[in-house]
Amino acid sequence: MGSIKAILGIVVIIGAVYATFQIAPPIMSNYSFQDDLRTVALMDGTNTLKTEEDIRKDVLRKAQEHDLPIEPKQVLEQRINTPGLSSIYVAADYSVTIILPGYTFDMHFTPNSGNKAF
Repeated sequence: MGSIKAILGIVVIIGAVYATFQIAPPIMSNYSFQDDLRTVALMDGTNTLKTEEDIRKDVLRKAQEHDLPIEPKQVLEQRINTPGLSSIYVAADYSVTIILPGYTFDMHFTPNSGNKAF
């Protein structure tokens, strides 16, 4: 009876480690991508010559660097112009499918460049 519990415990630990290695990379990619969105918003916000299409291309390039499944229609960019201050709000909405033995689910992410109300 004790050896069955030990084997079952080892199987549970191995399963938890495997699940962690499947779930952690998309979460880490999302954190890194969100940091890149802040950088894109900061850099493109100061450049008034950049169009919304240019901003979208910058975001998609960053998403491709992180191997994220983002299409152009999933990117939101909004220019916020106030007297003396020009900034950009950038957001994306995507899901990543996680496949575990016997269970599949989608992780939904909505990274953005920060607070819209500057």
